[in-house]
Amino acid sequence: MDLSFPKKLFAITVIAALPVLAHAADTPAAATAKQGAPGYDHPNQYLGKTATTIADNMMPVMMHPEQNKETQAKLAEILKKTGKKPNIVIFLLDDVGWMDVGFNGGGVAVGNPTPDIDAVANQGLILTSAYSQPSSSPTRATIMTGQYSVHHGILVPPMYGQPGGLEGLTTLPELLHDQGYVTQAIGKWHMGDNEGSQPQNVGFDDFRGFNSVSDMYTEWRDVHMNPEVALSPSRTEFMKNMPFSKDDVHAVRGGKEEAIADITPKYMEDLDQRWMQYGVDFLNKMTKSDKPFFLYYGTRGCHFDNYPNAKYAGSSPARTTYSDCIVEMNDIFANLYKTLEKNGQLDNTLIVFTSDNGPEAELPPHGRTPFRGAKGSTWEGGVRVPTFVYWKGMVQPRKSEGIVDLADLFPTALALAGKPGAEVSKLVPSTTFIDGVDQSSFSLEPMVNRTVKRSTTS
Repeated sequence: MDLSFPKKLFAITVIAALPVLAHAADTPAAATAKQGAPGYDHPNQYLGKTATTIADNMMPVMMHPEQNKETQAKLAEILKKTGKKPNIVIFLLDDVGWMDVGFNGGGVAVGNPTPDIDAVANQGLILTSAYSQPSSSPTRATIMTGQYSVHHGILVPPMYGQPGGLEGLTTLPELLHDQGYVTQAIGKWHMGDNEGSQPQNVGFDDFRGFNSVSDMYTEWRDVHMNPEVALSPSRTEFMKNMPFSKDDVHAVRGGKEEAIADITPKYMEDLDQRWMQYGVDFLNKMTKSDKPFFLYYGTRGCHFDNYPNAKYAGSSPARTTYSDCIVEMNDIFANLYKTLEKNGQLDNTLIVFTSDNGPEAELPPHGRTPFRGAKGSTWEGGVRVPTFVYWKGMVQPRKSEGIVDLADLFPTALALAGKPGAEVSKLVPSTTFIDGVDQSSFSLEPMVNRTVKRSTTS
């Protein structure tokens, strides 16, 4: 048997490897090598630079002391001017793909205009390489804990009554509450139905929304999805008596959830509008408060099944229920933004816009991504999500391809609340590892050589 390497294949392999070998040979000197055309040469201080461990239970980071100093000075100036720490708003869409929004090349080009979202995005920092977890619950828990799912333990959506979820974990709303924030959650939760994992028991002062996921409430009632159940009175009654979430609920810190209404397909048509109004009312109420606020707003849209209300049905050029939903989400975001604007709160409010994962690709119509894969996949299409950060006068308009992760929201928010960098390690148990990286100095007003602090080499 001839075990020799084929000459032709060997030659091709060597030729293909030459650029890699050449790059490897250059790597040791990369940190001091001249970069750019003649007249524009400068040492690249980031090539070959290693990350620094700032705490045993935190992700190593790229250190930028001048950026950090500038950021803390800016935040101190804001605090002196307004008398309050900055407000923080996280606006989290459901199953919306990277290319569903105009600021990433979608929007009207794919049949669902997002003019208001795009207008705000273009005034802020558009993050073209922002990453989530592959599905809903893991991503939401990552935002709440600053941990990847392998650390927070929520690997799949927890079912009704199951133990686990956020119960027993250190959460962002609880830590922000300790820093003087009013904490409000609105919309989809999906991080545990058990009492210990419900929003009012993991740090939120108030919650209005539902605990589970959109289709859990409607599929068994929909004659098009499950006619064998929806058209059978006995089976429908059986489902009504089964122990799982069926209601739009409200709860206050430490209290019991109270049912507002049974969620039917008809009620679902107006659900996002009801939640939006609750959000607007909250923002208006906070104008009279001397405390900063943290608003976590998780939309129902555009997770299937989509039931557009009369105003939005057929409103998109694409004329699909999904695209109609995107148009509605644009208007909901616009209403919240305009409320902040009307109330004079934009100067002291950081807004993060993102999605919990890539588009669901099993049941059309669904979202869009130019990348391989979709929701449930670790390919780019499943975890690369549309994201931007906005803060009037503080975040300068630009785009970045730097890698950020939604886990970064945890330490970044705490940095804005007065606990930057390694100080976060003192707020969590020593056995809790924080995967997120404080990106506050990267996000705020740019300076020469500003870059993300997440290391890809550590």
